[in-house]
Amino acid sequence: MDSSITLSGTMNDLRKQGYVDDFNLLQQCLECRHGQYKLLADDFAVDSFYRFEGPSDPADMAILYAISSERYGLKGLLVNGYGISSEAVTDEMLQKLTVR
Repeated sequence: MDSSITLSGTMNDLRKQGYVDDFNLLQQCLECRHGQYKLLADDFAVDSFYRFEGPSDPADMAILYAISSERYGLKGLLVNGYGISSEAVTDEMLQKLTVR
């Protein structure tokens, strides 16, 4: 990925690979398509992730997750502030999205 240096460039590259849905992180699940799908921790896989830090402010960090759900036939992206602990999520979701 040539454009993987930036968040938006990486998102564009992943969309070309079929990651077209936008996921929202809720306390107990991931949601997409305006609530049509709610994926629990067992319903999805994190295929890859990318960390980004703002050029002028190290506190301006984000993680981009490429996520797929075999159960629902979905592939999409989740952008979250650096450190999943900043969101109020269940232990299952926290474990699933923890970057190792």
